[in-house]
Amino acid sequence: MKIRLHNARILTMNEGEEIFLGEVHTDGSRITYVGPATTGGGFDLEKDCRGNLLMPGFKNAHTHSGMSVLRSLADDLPLNDWLTQAIFPVEAKMTEDDIYHMSQLSALEYLTSGITACFDMYLTPQSVSRAMDDMGFRCCQVGGMNDFSQNIEWLERMYLTGNQPDSLQSYIFGFHAEYTTCMDNMKAIAALARKYKAPVYTHACETVAEVEGCKQRYGMTPVQLLDSVGLFDYGGGIYHGIYMTEADYDIMTRRGLYVVTNPGSNTKLASGIAPVTEYLRRGIPVAIGTDGPASNNCLDFFREMFLVAGLAKLHDNDAAALDARQVLRMATVNGARAMHLTDCDVLARGKKADIIMIDLWQPNMQPINNIEKNIVYSGSKQNVKMTMINGRILYEDNTFHCGVDPMDVYAKVEAIKQRLCR
Repeated sequence: MKIRLHNARILTMNEGEEIFLGEVHTDGSRITYVGPATTGGGFDLEKDCRGNLLMPGFKNAHTHSGMSVLRSLADDLPLNDWLTQAIFPVEAKMTEDDIYHMSQLSALEYLTSGITACFDMYLTPQSVSRAMDDMGFRCCQVGGMNDFSQNIEWLERMYLTGNQPDSLQSYIFGFHAEYTTCMDNMKAIAALARKYKAPVYTHACETVAEVEGCKQRYGMTPVQLLDSVGLFDYGGGIYHGIYMTEADYDIMTRRGLYVVTNPGSNTKLASGIAPVTEYLRRGIPVAIGTDGPASNNCLDFFREMFLVAGLAKLHDNDAAALDARQVLRMATVNGARAMHLTDCDVLARGKKADIIMIDLWQPNMQPINNIEKNIVYSGSKQNVKMTMINGRILYEDNTFHCGVDPMDVYAKVEAIKQRLCR
């Protein structure tokens, strides 16, 4: 389908390129034109954007989509109690079909927040992929192997079958965390990464207890341990990265690792504040994730962007510590590149047509002094007018066009909740 989006303000997220008035054309899954207003026809659909903003979709670089049934089930608990007493017992009863429907619920929420891709880690990636694919949503799975679920053969099979050309679904090696994965399993994952020259992602340095526990077990911090095993020989990154040492920073810089900060979850679970400005000072790329809907509890990228900026200023005791433009780059370009979705990072000819429209004619966006800062500091989900993925408009003006009836999804998840959470 050939689509023309015209009379728009355009934020391409290309380095050094300012917002300009123009239009974007798409043909199938790709962008064919980004630039000033043109003349000509031959389009299947033409939309007057009425001066609203077109920009790349947000990339949720860390989440657990299948946890949506656990939303508000186990709040106001310390992280370890939350996991061991409330979350793990319910997860033990989940089926692939349960996770399929719960992932669909999360995908609906992503669309309302202008999120066009997620980096998902959960128990049954195959059912998450199926749910996302059925809805036309872009999803990169990361392995969640630990000592209790998945195994090395399964990880390799997912890697080989989960990376098909022109698919909305992809797969990257990963495991849950050092504290849930024995040394033999970590070494096996490292061998697999070396075999395919592939990156690895995992949770690391989220709490003081986690870091101290690793030091007691191995005499090293999590980042140092994982690097010593060879898990980062071909890059990758960590989720959270709150409690870091000088040696940890050096490893991340040398290996070209990403850190994905999750400020909403880390705030709610009192885990701490990630040293975002220190990462940036050292040239370590930062992406943003919501974490799962059980720990956050909402999958709202506007809230995450505000928290990234606000907490960095609070952490450094400096109101100028982090600029809103840097936060927008984390939310779009850096997230895409962390997921190896390099054709989804900016608006440019030949890139994937993963585009969102921000409604500037809402009270919270007026007056228009600085659109980028408005998005980060005053924007909200009410400003997401359209979410397009792979050239398909999946959400527009509060209506979904992704092949599912939201009421059916809600009903199925409610039934799952009644069964699992008794």
